[in-house]
Amino acid sequence: MQRMSYEITFIGLLLSLLYIGITGLYPGGIIVPGYLVLFADQPARIAGTLVAALLTLLCFKFASQYLIIFGRRRFVFMVLVGGIWALLSLQVFPSCLPLSPEFRVIGWVIPGLIANSFERQGVMVTMASLVTVTVAAYLLGRALYAML
Repeated sequence: MQRMSYEITFIGLLLSLLYIGITGLYPGGIIVPGYLVLFADQPARIAGTLVAALLTLLCFKFASQYLIIFGRRRFVFMVLVGGIWALLSLQVFPSCLPLSPEFRVIGWVIPGLIANSFERQGVMVTMASLVTVTVAAYLLGRALYAML
């Protein structure tokens, strides 16, 4: 699947747009499923990314009790806090927590995008949409790869 990294990302983008158009639900962000497919062989990294997204959502819930965070501010807050969790998972957690080195965050924007969708449409709806589009992109990518 390594040969198809760019292609699979485009497939993920197209499937995300199609899914959003049909259902009106976001699979964690338009780019997220295509990006997660690139790491389908590293489930610990996907899990680490989802944990970072949930922690980002919790930070937002706490901060929103004291700050006025909505619209663009909310989005920027989510991306920045997701990036902080990504940085912590790479730099700090390996030295003080007995986590597997594979349990890292994918990128620094992806957790924030997922957390933003968690906040807008709920964790379960976002997770169901994310899994649906990611698996569809993976299977379509595998099928196309087999034909080449």
